[in-house]
Amino acid sequence: MANQTNRVNTAAGPWNTPLWPEGVAHNVTNYLYPVFTLLDNSAARYPNQIFTIFNGAKKTFSQVKDSADRIAYFLAKQGIKKGDKVAIVLPNLPHFPEIFFGIMKAGAVAVTCNPIYTPTELRHQLDDSTAKMVFCMDHPTFYPNVVKAVEDTGVETVVVCNIKSYLPKLQGFLGGLLGKIPKALHHEPGHIKFDDLVAQSKPEPPDIDIDPVNDTAVMLYTGGTTGIPKGAELVHINFTYQVTTIMEYLRLSHGEGKPLEKAYHGGYHRFLGILPWYHSFGISVAMLCAAGSGSSLVCIPDPRAGKPPFTDVLKAVQKYRPTLMPAVPTIFVAFTNHPKLDEYDLSSLMGCFSGGAPMPPDVCRQFEKKTGAVIFEGYGLTETAPVLSANPTNRETRKIGSIGFPLPGTDIKILDLNDPARELPRGEDGEVAACGPQVMKGYWNKPDANAEVFVTIEGKRYFLTGDIGHIDEDGFILITDRKKDIIIVGGFNVYPREVEDIIYSHPKVELCAVVGVPDKHRGETVKAVIKLKEGQTADTKEFMAFCKENMAGYKRPRIIEFKNALPVSTVGKVLRRKLRDSHSG
Repeated sequence: MANQTNRVNTAAGPWNTPLWPEGVAHNVTNYLYPVFTLLDNSAARYPNQIFTIFNGAKKTFSQVKDSADRIAYFLAKQGIKKGDKVAIVLPNLPHFPEIFFGIMKAGAVAVTCNPIYTPTELRHQLDDSTAKMVFCMDHPTFYPNVVKAVEDTGVETVVVCNIKSYLPKLQGFLGGLLGKIPKALHHEPGHIKFDDLVAQSKPEPPDIDIDPVNDTAVMLYTGGTTGIPKGAELVHINFTYQVTTIMEYLRLSHGEGKPLEKAYHGGYHRFLGILPWYHSFGISVAMLCAAGSGSSLVCIPDPRAGKPPFTDVLKAVQKYRPTLMPAVPTIFVAFTNHPKLDEYDLSSLMGCFSGGAPMPPDVCRQFEKKTGAVIFEGYGLTETAPVLSANPTNRETRKIGSIGFPLPGTDIKILDLNDPARELPRGEDGEVAACGPQVMKGYWNKPDANAEVFVTIEGKRYFLTGDIGHIDEDGFILITDRKKDIIIVGGFNVYPREVEDIIYSHPKVELCAVVGVPDKHRGETVKAVIKLKEGQTADTKEFMAFCKENMAGYKRPRIIEFKNALPVSTVGKVLRRKLRDSHSG
């Protein structure tokens, strides 16, 4: 990995523009420390400030730090050493930040996993990462899936987290009495209860020497450019830089008529934790920004909950009055299209970070009109922890439809598609490449994949994003196409190759291709085109059930089409673009 000086942009370059946000530095430097320092510093400065809020129950920074210290102590006693992998398979519960920071304090690596994954999908991540321990939810579906997933892996310890102790006492008592608190039907012998772990451990984390520039903190699985899941190794400064630079870039008006200024620290702001924390966007822009700024974090395990869907999150906004909401465009679409939207007061929202997929301009305008908040669109990838660029956080100088300017200390170049060592002039489309402190160390145990995505230019290491775009006359970056075949469903990346591999395991399939097609609610939806083996018959119902059993919901094809032939190239490769272009809707 390149050393620190090679990871920082020391010149403004094309972003020496009059539209650069006023007062925002072009570089930041004060982020060279371990991730858990974000929690420790806020616990020292604001010990009694509320950090996590969940169904009315609240925990202060000092209480979260105490639990994180106890978890680190437990991990060390269990033999977890520096660099060992510990998986978190949880939705956005208040346990999550305690476990996350506890893993960091033990010097271990957090492998954050989607709890709705099937056992097959989850087993791959646990096995590939060599995880030794798993924290999971006490839940009638999630827990049994983990039990199946850990079979034939190196996982030695499973810790089960129940939400009862994180609810207000009366609510927890009544919920348990009425059977409304989710829990598994039974627990496997030897599996440890989270509450027992915390109660029996000391708040004494081990003394571990952390190199924040080179030591891996988190491993996040992504399809990268090929669609085959790979573990992106993200080091401590990938995240501490993100928090530092986002809070530098974020300028808000803290009251009607007040000028734009840096976001206040120490309890003024509340982040709505609607993005999943097993995803880099949710980790960095919600959980860690809240921790680093001494702000509260509202835990939303299931944003779709309620009748109609998304009603419960609207209630949470009205009740807890969050001021900042990082979200994907489908969330903003769900809000603006909600039939009962006008029944809820969303006026507390001041700033909303949108990413993961392009933001429809009309949705942006509708949401801002309803809430009074400003939406600023950004761009990034799992491999960049994730934010690379963002629009100015004001209505006057942002450019809707663009992804703004690079974050302070980040350098973005547009490179020739045929010669990645050659930078293109402004206005020309090429591959977007990035160099900065947020760029990953590399893919875990994948030297060939690393060789494909990194290029050295003038002594600096640039990550090739696989997206095509250009820089306009004002210095704004615009994404115009994709070099890779990623499908973006509600902000989540779906890799056609991964879905195709599962469909190919069906004994009736001879050939298949998976593409993304437009969807007004999700942005895109997954379509599978299948050619059956000679003599075989099947219907969509059969394949819908097969996909439901073998892959997470957002990956599943919502449209299945059977064809007698698929378009292929001269070398026999299925031409996905032709299938996309021929989709009739």
